[in-house]
Order: sequence, then C-alpha cells, then structure tokens
Amino acid sequence: MTNDDGIHAPGIRALASALRQLGTVSVVAPDRERSATGHAITVHRPLRARHLALDFADQAFAVDGTPADCVKLALEAELVLRPDIVVSGINRGANLGTDVLYSGTVSAAIEAAMLGLPAIAISLDDLRNTHYEPAAEFACYLAKTWHNRDLPPDTLLNVNWPKNTPSQVFVTNLGRRRYSNTFDKRQDPLGRDYFWMCNNVVDDLTPHTDVWAVAAGHVSVSPIHFDLTNYRLVAEVGNWQLALS
Repeated sequence: MTNDDGIHAPGIRALASALRQLGTVSVVAPDRERSATGHAITVHRPLRARHLALDFADQAFAVDGTPADCVKLALEAELVLRPDIVVSGINRGANLGTDVLYSGTVSAAIEAAMLGLPAIAISLDDLRNTHYEPAAEFACYLAKTWHNRDLPPDTLLNVNWPKNTPSQVFVTNLGRRRYSNTFDKRQDPLGRDYFWMCNNVVDDLTPHTDVWAVAAGHVSVSPIHFDLTNYRLVAEVGNWQLALS
C-alpha cells in the first residue's frame, strides 16, 4: 500500500485496516503530503526510508520521496516482499479524467503496473469527509475479485467513490476534467510578487465517463494503462513522409 496524502493520513489507515482481512499488509508511503506530484521520481538526492510501527499495518516504511518513489523503492530495493497487489489511497479528493496525470495516488498505481503487478488507485470525492470505511471495504472487495480474474499486467483500476452513499457501480472511461486556472497575484512583505493558483473545475459530463458517474453519485471504476499512444493517428502521421533535412 501507498498513497500521496502521507503515511499518517486517515485514508491509508482505513484502507490498510480493511485490506488486512485478505492477508499481510505492507505500507510504504511518503512521510508527508505529496499530492499533485504526478509520476515524479527522485534522482538528484538519496532517498531515506524510516521503519515505523503502525497499528494498522504488518510493516510500514515512511519515505522522504514521491508516491512513485515509494513503489519503486518498496519493490526494487526489496523493502518488502513482492506483494500480490498494490493499492494506492484512499485519496482525499477525487482523481477523475485528466486529473490522473497530476495525481500522485494514481501515479503510484501506474508505477506498480509498470513493474508487473496488479494495482488499484482509490479516491474519495470529498475534501472534508473523513468517513473512508465504505470506500475501503469496496477496495478490499475489488482486490479480492481481481484475484480470480485475468487482466493484462500493464493495467490498473482507478476507483472514485462519491461524496454520498452510492447506489450503483459503473465501469467507465476517463472523462475530461479541466481547470480554469486563475492566478491570484500577491506581494510578500518585501514587495516581491508571487502567485497563488486558484483552480475552478470545469467538468465534461459525457455519460458513462468517470466524471459523469461520480457527479451522479455512483462509484466509478476505470481500467487504465500507461500506453499514451494514439493508435488512430499512427497511420495518418506515417503518411506525412517525415524525413531528416
């Protein structure tokens, strides 16, 4: 298990507690909040992993790096035994549509998939709600279900849980969640300008996308993978007869 809200976040506690129904739970997570770090990895300084005794995990390490660092370090430095599945979350706030490119939570699951493991990223569409248990139980159910299924090794499931009690689960495509970014220009006490990003969400509510499902109060499960190739355009761009001058 990992996350991007930090190893002491309530979402990871609830999720780990639920997953212990299935077996041994190892937590390797950032030592502080690392939200919106995307798939960043640390290459210009050493990483440090500190062993912690946590009551909700069989073993735990706090890493002074990104969520993707945590997964790479856990598996490639063999901090823990190679797991059957990697679960990232529960994130405080949804990770819908194009948000998956910014999300540390989803990027950690992508890293696990890149390393050949089944992976789930799960997020709660509420920045204030601390009631993570229903989403945690669903993640546990999904992990158990996956054990008896056969998905490609480069695939992960991106799960988003709505604010209120859901009535249905929809398997969805990634939708479009864009931001009307406005920057609030301010000055520090020395008169120097600085900028604070203020995001206004603009959702495309196309039916059967993850954005639509969560807005309608449903659980969204999106199978995604890390191949960003637009296969429909490979032949067309090939017809451009590109050449070196």
